[in-house]
Amino acid sequence: MTYTKYSASGNDFIISHSFLEKDFSQDAIKLCNRTEGIGADGFVVLIPSAEADFKWLFYNSDGSDAAMCGNATRACAHYAFNNGLASNKMQFLTGAGKIESTVEGNIVQTQLTIPIVLKEEFEEEGFSWWLADTGVPHLVTIVDDLEKYNHDISAKMRYAHNANVNFIKVEDGKIFIRTYERGVEGETLACGTGMAAAFLRANNLNLVDNKTFVYPKSKEELTLSIKDGNLFFKGAVKKVFTTEV
Repeated sequence: MTYTKYSASGNDFIISHSFLEKDFSQDAIKLCNRTEGIGADGFVVLIPSAEADFKWLFYNSDGSDAAMCGNATRACAHYAFNNGLASNKMQFLTGAGKIESTVEGNIVQTQLTIPIVLKEEFEEEGFSWWLADTGVPHLVTIVDDLEKYNHDISAKMRYAHNANVNFIKVEDGKIFIRTYERGVEGETLACGTGMAAAFLRANNLNLVDNKTFVYPKSKEELTLSIKDGNLFFKGAVKKVFTTEV
C-alpha cells in the first residue's frame, strides 16, 4: 500500500485510498505508532461513494473510529484533489455527515457540520464548562491563562463526558487554545473541531466577531467563521511525504 503523511496545523495524518471498504483499525494502530510505524494522530482511508466525491474511514491512532476531525477534512481534501479523486471543490461523507471543502494551493477551507449545543454552562473540577458537538463532542472552558490547562483534569473530564477537552483564552478578539483529544488520549498540537467549538462558544458570548483567528498549540494561524449557522474552517496543510509499506 502507498501512504501519504500530511500535517494540518500540527495534527498529522496518514492518508490512503482504496476501492475496498473494510476494517482498517489494526492498520491504523501499526501505521500511527511513532516508534515502529510512520507515526500520526490518525489514519484515513478514502473509498468510493455514490452520494459524494468519496467517503472516508477515519481512525484515531489507537484504532478507534472517529466520526469527524476538522484538520483531517482539510488534509483529505488536499490529498483527494492532488490524487485526482475530486475537483478543487468537493463533497465527501464522514461519520458526522457530508463535508464540503475547497482547495486553493495549500490553503483548504472546510464547511463543517451544523454544530449542536449539548449542555449549557456547568461547573466541575473547579472550571466552568460548556459542551457542544461540532462533528464530535467538545468540552470548552475559558481561562485567563492557558497554563491552567491540566492533563489529569482533562483526562477525567474526557471520560466523564466522553468528549474532547479544550482550554481557551480570548485576547484582542483572537482565540488561543489547548486541546486534549480522545483516541490520542493526550494533548495534541491542534484539533479542528475543538477550534470550531471554541470559536462557537466565544462567538456566542460576543467575545469574538463572526470571523476570527484561532491559534492552537502549534501556533499556526487558522481562520474560523460563521454564516447562517454554518461553521467554516480555513488554513494551510502540508504534504510531508509519500511512502510504500
